[in-house]
Amino acid sequence: MSRTPIAIAVGLVAFTAYAAVVVAIGDRLRGAHWLVELAYFAVVGFVWTYPALRLITWAAKRPNT
Repeated sequence: MSRTPIAIAVGLVAFTAYAAVVVAIGDRLRGAHWLVELAYFAVVGFVWTYPALRLITWAAKRPNT
């Protein structure tokens, strides 16, 4: 079985959950200094790339046959 459908399903669920958490925390930061908001969104904008890269790498591997 191909790993691609599993990776797509996991990626969609995980990214949706991550976005919901990021937005919920971001709402609490409203009214904070603009540098705090900028730093927060810059960090969370890049943090998701590491697990996404790992998931894509896993999906692209050939299963042992």
